[in-house]
Amino acid sequence: MATFVPAARVDRIRESPSVAAAQRVRALKAQGREILDLTVGEPDFDTPDNIKSAAITAINTGQTKYTAVNGIPALRDAITARAASRTGIQYADNQITVGGGAKQVIFLALMATVEAGVEVIVPAPYWVSYPDMVLAHDGTPVIVQCKESDNFLMTAEALAATITPNTKWVILNAPGNPTGSVYTREQLQAIAEVIEANPHVNVLVDEIYDEINFGDAPIESLLQVAPHLRDQVLVTNGVSKSHAMTGWRLGYGLGNSGLIGAINKLQGQSSSCPSSISQAAAVEALTGDQSFLTESVRSYRLRRDLSARLLGAVPGLEPIVPQGAFYLFVNCAGLIGKQTPAGTVIESDQDLVLYLLDEASVATIQGSAYGASPYFRISFATSEAILEKAAAQIAAAVERLS
Repeated sequence: MATFVPAARVDRIRESPSVAAAQRVRALKAQGREILDLTVGEPDFDTPDNIKSAAITAINTGQTKYTAVNGIPALRDAITARAASRTGIQYADNQITVGGGAKQVIFLALMATVEAGVEVIVPAPYWVSYPDMVLAHDGTPVIVQCKESDNFLMTAEALAATITPNTKWVILNAPGNPTGSVYTREQLQAIAEVIEANPHVNVLVDEIYDEINFGDAPIESLLQVAPHLRDQVLVTNGVSKSHAMTGWRLGYGLGNSGLIGAINKLQGQSSSCPSSISQAAAVEALTGDQSFLTESVRSYRLRRDLSARLLGAVPGLEPIVPQGAFYLFVNCAGLIGKQTPAGTVIESDQDLVLYLLDEASVATIQGSAYGASPYFRISFATSEAILEKAAAQIAAAVERLS
């Protein structure tokens, strides 16, 4: 059999740690083990019925053909209406891209702009895919370590100190994965001043969790505080997290017409267009009954508070309470150096995650996967019963450490 040699870009990147964790859980379950899986970053709720009905209607009425690369008119209208309501900015059709999830939109945006010698600033903790997407396109991810004391948010001072003539992008994800942290208006204004002083730098604003907000006021957007930067800002979003539509694979981006044109050209030569059925469903998600958002966020808030309280009672663990999204990032520095019943020393957050999997049958993801140690991440997008059981098993496993 001939040996397969992948392109260098494949060797440069890792397998997604979250995908690897999910695969490990599936393998253990296939062996008959009962694993409490807190790794999955997707709502446990079903897609709302009104959205399903819109998709079924699309199928029954023959809306099953290719669409324009940047989506059907009704979806573009829904996207622009939402953007105008949120930021006051009106976008034209040539400033919209619609893809197979926000992840594809981000990947194509980087493909369209990143090459050898280009730097992309990535605040850590970061979503696991950002650095590898940059590497896949020959670029250099420049990691900015953000302090827990700063709520894991990048300061304007840190950004200014990191920008070079080679900087093409800075990525802002808020509420962030894995921390759920949110920038204030004042913090965004300070960042906007840095960007304004560096017109060669663009901002990729990943707002996929913006509807999952535990604050009393809507989450601020960079473009709300600095609309004059619109040509330097690409906003990405979608319906996966907000409307429990992860498998529908529908996301979108709004930005500079030149950038959007390049993204659409790349998509035209790859996937042609997103699923027409998913587009019809997304129109209903964005324009139809929004009561699901209120109900799901209320549930997430209860789960957040429950998880933080239970894990916060475990000696050596200090949960960071998120302002949005559905993740709990847990400081586990108090357990580093402890010894397992088998005599193994817990030397890192990865060691602890493996110990919890083996001894507590609870699957989590190590903070090092997100560029921050010693922490681990859980998803509380699961039932309260599972969260309570997982916390109890974690507490029992921790108690066995010495």
